[in-house]
Amino acid sequence: MEKEEFAIVLEYLPNGYPLEKRMMPIAQSIGEKNLILLELVPRRGVSLEIGERAYIGEGKRDKIYYILGRLPREKLTESAKIQLQEFIKKITNEQEKKFVDFFNKSGAINKRIHQIELLPGFGKKHMKEILEKRKEKEFESFEDMKKRIHNLPDPAKAIEKRIFQELTEMERYTLFGN
Repeated sequence: MEKEEFAIVLEYLPNGYPLEKRMMPIAQSIGEKNLILLELVPRRGVSLEIGERAYIGEGKRDKIYYILGRLPREKLTESAKIQLQEFIKKITNEQEKKFVDFFNKSGAINKRIHQIELLPGFGKKHMKEILEKRKEKEFESFEDMKKRIHNLPDPAKAIEKRIFQELTEMERYTLFGN
């Protein structure tokens, strides 16, 4: 797994968590590449904006003092969850090819369940249709999928929901997160 270079600030808590003793500023954020929820500690005197892209890579960081660690999903604030949904929607659109490739290359997890079936709204019927249509010709876009498969739920929305689920709930299988 590649190291994160940048993180997007989902929530900035200048006084830390309300019920914790230490009053240390915390930024709840998500890594741009690997979609990992992170807790960042900003440098003294630095204020972070929600939605800001902060450098967290090697070497000198101008705004981030250090990475506290992974952000436990149960600590995610409600406003951070709203920002997270916006971020997921944005990357699903920006990286459409990567997510369309998921439909072109996904496989069975075991004898009873296929990766496609883990997407909200996709059952065995849709999974079988997708597998048949991708044999004829790989999908080029979400629009291409919708044209070729009758009554298909919106693939982009299904991926968005699944990524959000993987980041905010305990899931047995992960398709996109870590």
